[in-house]
Amino acid sequence: MTIAPAKSASELLGVPDAPRTGRERLVAAAVELFYRNGFGAVGIDRVIASAGVTKTTFYKHFESKDDLMVAAVTRRDEWESQAWHRAVRKLAGDDPIGQLLAMWDVMDVWFNDPDFRGCLFTNTATEFPNPYDPVHQAAAAYKRRSREHWRDQARAAGADVDAAETFADCYSALIEGALVLRLTQGRNDAARVIRPAVEQLVRAYLPPRPGNRRLVRPPRKSRRPPVGAKTGESPDRNG
Repeated sequence: MTIAPAKSASELLGVPDAPRTGRERLVAAAVELFYRNGFGAVGIDRVIASAGVTKTTFYKHFESKDDLMVAAVTRRDEWESQAWHRAVRKLAGDDPIGQLLAMWDVMDVWFNDPDFRGCLFTNTATEFPNPYDPVHQAAAAYKRRSREHWRDQARAAGADVDAAETFADCYSALIEGALVLRLTQGRNDAARVIRPAVEQLVRAYLPPRPGNRRLVRPPRKSRRPPVGAKTGESPDRNG
C-alpha cells in the first residue's frame, strides 16, 4: 500500500539544485523559459537577461542558441529522470509492479500542478520534428530510456522477454495518451481515468506475486470542470 502522494509536484519531485556557475545559470534559465514559452518564442538575449550574465559569458560556453537548447533538454533529462525515480520509489519502495503503478500517482500530482505545461520532451520533439535535429534527438533519448526503464521493470516483475517488450510499448502509449488528454483537453484527472487500463495491462503481462499491492483502488472524485464551465484555462489554474 502506498503512502498518500504529496500535495504539490515540488514536494514530491523536488526542485533542481540552484545553479552556481555562469553556464549553469544560463542552462537553468533556458530550461524554465523554453518550458513555459517554447523554443521559438525565446531569444538568446532573453535567456541572458534571465540568467543575469553577460553575452560574453554566453558565447564562452555556447556557440549558438542550438547548443543551448540541446544543453537545456539534456539537463532537464538528467534532473527529471532522477526526480521521477526518487518520487516513485518514495511511494512504492522496491516493488517493480508497485513502482509501475505509483508512476500514475506521481503523474496525478503533476497534472494538478499550476505550473504544468506538458512534457518538455514531447513539446521539444513536436516543435523540432526532424529526427536528425540534435534538439529532437536529445528529447527522443529521454523517451527511449523511459521505455527501456519500464521494460526492465516488467522483467524485474517476472515477465519474459517478449512480454516485457510488449508491455513497455503499451505502457509508453498510455503515458503519452495521458499527456495528450491532460494538455489538449485540460483533463487534470487524466492519470486517474487511464489508470484502470494500466492495471489491466499489468494483469495481462506481469505474473502475480505475493505481497504486490492491491491493483484496484476506489475511484477518486473527478476534478473536471462542470459542464458549461469556461475552458479557456486548464481546470487546475484556480487550485
